[in-house]
Amino acid sequence: MQQEESIGFQILRSIRRIIRRTSDHSRSVSRQTGVTLPQMLCLKAIADVKADETVTVAMVAKKVQLSPPTVSRILDRLEEGRFITRERATSDRRKVFVSLTTAGRQRIANLPKPLHEEFLRRLELIDPLERLGLLKALERIVALMDAEGIDAAPVLTPELDVDSDHGTSADHNSIHCGETES
Repeated sequence: MQQEESIGFQILRSIRRIIRRTSDHSRSVSRQTGVTLPQMLCLKAIADVKADETVTVAMVAKKVQLSPPTVSRILDRLEEGRFITRERATSDRRKVFVSLTTAGRQRIANLPKPLHEEFLRRLELIDPLERLGLLKALERIVALMDAEGIDAAPVLTPELDVDSDHGTSADHNSIHCGETES
């Protein structure tokens, strides 16, 4: 029994290290850039659209794999910081077009690579069978923690944790107008 507890605690410690690494990276990005990781992902999603295409909130939401209301709140912060502008379509007032400002384009140029991109690059270097084994083990941990029903974007950022009563914690921890909060 002692051996099983030891392995269990080692697994929990490993999970905690992942959570801490994600949180540390998030704080570092916010300090360095003045935007949160969700804001950074939305800025990149807007910038990645072809120059001749219009960008909508729904397009950004789909690209970052978050709900349109969550993305809309993130975009509120980016608009407050003057990184983006939003404009309602004249033909369909329900559509909102999003574009980068000069400050937004400058911010994009200075953003670090998201943690999940580096993780995915390194993961691709691992043997496909080992990757599958890692996936199966993690899926089993998710089941053991009764977390199967939790929707999660494939992005390593603590700000995207869902809080069913209050939207997402991204809404509560955002950096406003490029200034850090104490």
